[in-house]
Amino acid sequence: MRKVLFFLLALTVLVSCNNDDDGIALNEGNFLIFGHFYGECIGEGCVETFKLTGSKLYEDTVDDYSGRETNFVELDNAVFEQVRDLADFFPDRLLNSEEQFFGCPDCADGGGLMIQYSGMGVKRTWRIDQAKDNVPVYLHGFIDKVNEKIALINN
Repeated sequence: MRKVLFFLLALTVLVSCNNDDDGIALNEGNFLIFGHFYGECIGEGCVETFKLTGSKLYEDTVDDYSGRETNFVELDNAVFEQVRDLADFFPDRLLNSEEQFFGCPDCADGGGLMIQYSGMGVKRTWRIDQAKDNVPVYLHGFIDKVNEKIALINN
């Protein structure tokens, strides 16, 4: 019995050490801003930016490609419920990265993601190429999840 318990404990530690997507906390004062942008694009969906807190979801109404100007308005709680788990997929390695740009976001008119996390008084911003061949593998699942959540919000 002790061998089984030791094996299960060792397996739990091994799995938790290899999990790169432990996520981030969205407590009071912390937030995750996420969105996509496409420069060679026409229409409402070209720039979509959202702010996720621990209890609410907001949409930016300015749609500024540079991301410098924002005006967030609260969305319905039903929409929040569909995307509230996005923070769980945030890769820990991104927080530890010195890089601010991954690939060449929107350089080939393929679009990019804008990600910003504010936690414990520190705000970090990243721009990520939508072309997965141009970014580290550890970001691939997160790219998919951000795009999935944006699609859910827009439907």
